[in-house]
Amino acid sequence: MIEWGLLATKIASIAFNLIYFGLIVTTIIIVVLDNRNPLKTIAWVLVLMFLPVVGLVFYFFFGRNERKERIIGEKSYNKLMNKSLAKYQSQCDYEYPPKYEALIRFCKLTNQAFPFDSNRVEIYTNGYDKIHSLIRELYKAKKHIHLQYYIFIDDSVGRLIRDVLIDKSKEGVEVRVIYDDVGSWGTSGDFYNEMRDAGIEVRSFLKVRFPPFTSKVNYRNHRKIVVIDGCVGFIGGMNIAERYVKGVSWGIWRDTHILIEGNAVYGLQTTFLLDWAFVDQTLITDEKYFPTINIEENCLIQIVSTNPVNPWKDIMQGMVQAILLACKYVYIQTPYFLPTEPIANALQTAALSGVDVRLMLPERSDARIVHWGSRSYIEEMLRAGVKVYFYQKGFLHAKMIVSDDLFSTVGTTNIDFRSFEHNFEVNSFIYDSELCEKLKGIFILDQHDSKQIFLKNWQQRSLRVRIIESVVRLFSPLL
Repeated sequence: MIEWGLLATKIASIAFNLIYFGLIVTTIIIVVLDNRNPLKTIAWVLVLMFLPVVGLVFYFFFGRNERKERIIGEKSYNKLMNKSLAKYQSQCDYEYPPKYEALIRFCKLTNQAFPFDSNRVEIYTNGYDKIHSLIRELYKAKKHIHLQYYIFIDDSVGRLIRDVLIDKSKEGVEVRVIYDDVGSWGTSGDFYNEMRDAGIEVRSFLKVRFPPFTSKVNYRNHRKIVVIDGCVGFIGGMNIAERYVKGVSWGIWRDTHILIEGNAVYGLQTTFLLDWAFVDQTLITDEKYFPTINIEENCLIQIVSTNPVNPWKDIMQGMVQAILLACKYVYIQTPYFLPTEPIANALQTAALSGVDVRLMLPERSDARIVHWGSRSYIEEMLRAGVKVYFYQKGFLHAKMIVSDDLFSTVGTTNIDFRSFEHNFEVNSFIYDSELCEKLKGIFILDQHDSKQIFLKNWQQRSLRVRIIESVVRLFSPLL
């Protein structure tokens, strides 16, 4: 006698397996035909093969390549960029450092990152000083405040900044705020509604809603920009949250942020307004947002931005060029170290050429999986002669490079695949010997709170640790 129930179960099981196998094969074909970075393609194939159900879900959220051709229309883009171009062209003739002329030209041609002189820069290495300075400058605002953060948390620091913005809005100052929808996921709508009720324009970047917009999860706006009256700007690694002031359970939060006063603020303003055009569908090009600025100090700065739409990885390529141009030293601080092949090769090439290459990473991290992946790259760096340091006083979150007493970069970009390929990022490329001396001095001070890693000792890690690092590294293009 035929057991129809059992037969139906078997048929359903076979049908499910066939459908699921078909989905896996189809997805793998899509990944391969997408012509991505080969490392990323292999990583996705491994995920789909060895983590079947989880892999499909993970790909659905993070893997689909749904990048648009442009963030905003080309006509609107050119109209806005012409504002910065006009300000750039109005500068007196300025002689660029010959050594970095090609780098400056590259950023200008591929990124519309115009080099601006006449800037003053202040450096902040802790959250208290940065927040104190930010509040001071916000209260000085007379015309407008443009504020954009990846993380804007409803805690004591977030509420403090929110209340300052509300006060300024009530005084008649135009206030616009952009926050990243994923980075600020834990912040309730009521927090932003209080600002809206006070007349502040608040927008989220690439709002993620389930299920129709899950593919947007992978493309996040990691920028931290503040522009005040078009004259003063902030850029760096610190978001708006208590932890940037109070630190972590194992120590301080060590970060780097800068204030820029001068013509380079045009670059920060342009970057913000491009993002505003995307989130609000409103193009703002009024001359009042690009005022004439007179600063006696003569620091030369380019504001370089990047996004997943651009065909070129401008910040990464600029960093590669800066590293390869180094003759004496390159000092790097980054919280996460999952280097793309060009970055890894540049660091190794510089070290093998006799350049003093130093890489500083946190000994403990706020992202365990990424931390394991970062450690997998240490040995090959050490073999090439790169000096590696683990910061021990707390969590090192700074994103900084300084080289040869003339080039430095401070911004939002980590040395990892996500920052280079998926995120919207922004960095200041600075060509100034005085600022380089300060940043170099900060790095040396941090060395005193760090442990240098030597190849012989590093090779004594346990087999278990090596296996974990190697497995995580396979998926580093996806982290």
